[in-house]
Amino acid sequence: MNFMYKFLFFYTMILGTLLSISSMSWITAWMGLEINLLSLMPLMKKTKNMYSSESTIKYFIIQAMASALLLFSVIIFYNKSMNPSLSSFSSIFINSALFMKLGAAPFHFWLPEVISGLDWNIIFIIFTWQKIAPSILLSYCMNSTIFISTIIIFSSIISGFQGMNQTCIRKILTYSSINHTGWMISALMLSMKIWLYYFLTYVIINMNIIMILNQYKIYFISHFYKFFNFNKKLKLFYMMNFLSLAGLPPFLGFLPKWFTVYNLVNDKFFVLATVLIITTLMTLYFYLRISFSTLTFYSCESMIYSNKNVNYMYMWLNFLSLSGLIICSMIMNFY
Repeated sequence: MNFMYKFLFFYTMILGTLLSISSMSWITAWMGLEINLLSLMPLMKKTKNMYSSESTIKYFIIQAMASALLLFSVIIFYNKSMNPSLSSFSSIFINSALFMKLGAAPFHFWLPEVISGLDWNIIFIIFTWQKIAPSILLSYCMNSTIFISTIIIFSSIISGFQGMNQTCIRKILTYSSINHTGWMISALMLSMKIWLYYFLTYVIINMNIIMILNQYKIYFISHFYKFFNFNKKLKLFYMMNFLSLAGLPPFLGFLPKWFTVYNLVNDKFFVLATVLIITTLMTLYFYLRISFSTLTFYSCESMIYSNKNVNYMYMWLNFLSLSGLIICSMIMNFY
């Protein structure tokens, strides 16, 4: 695809998200979501990859179903003649449509199949940018705490179990994204500031991981053994980023999870906090499997890939990810 066409679709994708989050009505927000969807689809399609075509069609069908459910729910919500029970049901339907767009469990069935056929650049967009508009719209109608808590628990448990047996890196990061979606919804229940901090931290760590996966075209755990032997420092940094994604101290990923659990306990969500902590230990298993298998496997330096230099931007992002907890703690002490 021509660069100008890519720029045009990328620009309208951003414009659709900004239209959704700044709109004053649900109809305008729905229009922004549709502009965002129609702009992303040409970016997903690769002419030489038949799997990307399949993923694009699946993504369009699921997002169109979610948009239809959202529009139907908004029409019911604006119906002045309805009774209060229908109003509460329409709120749950709106939440369900937004959860389907986010890929939260049990509406996550489409996400692993779509992600498995895409390139890393588009995967990063779906994991990060595509969560912004549905999350902010979700914050406007979080009336049913029981329903939202159920979605959070489902997202945490299902992603923990289904991610354990995976060897495909794209599916492992997909179930990781579902788990982090549950955490972000929990943060959204508490405060928009906590959600924003969690989301920005998630973006930084994911950017670190996906940049190197995209550079060396790594798609399976077995690829780590071949590609990471040329640079032992890069291997160490990569392992630490997975541990940061798991939320282990002293890495940056620990701080937003600690904020979320602390505020959940303060707001008396004891069961929800307990489930999130336990399921985090489940997801920690497949993070550790990737990290330790990459670090402990040793062989001679690869001469084939030794000419590839590590991106300096990637090194700075690694520094921010690995020392971010110390920096944030110092800033909080001063302010």
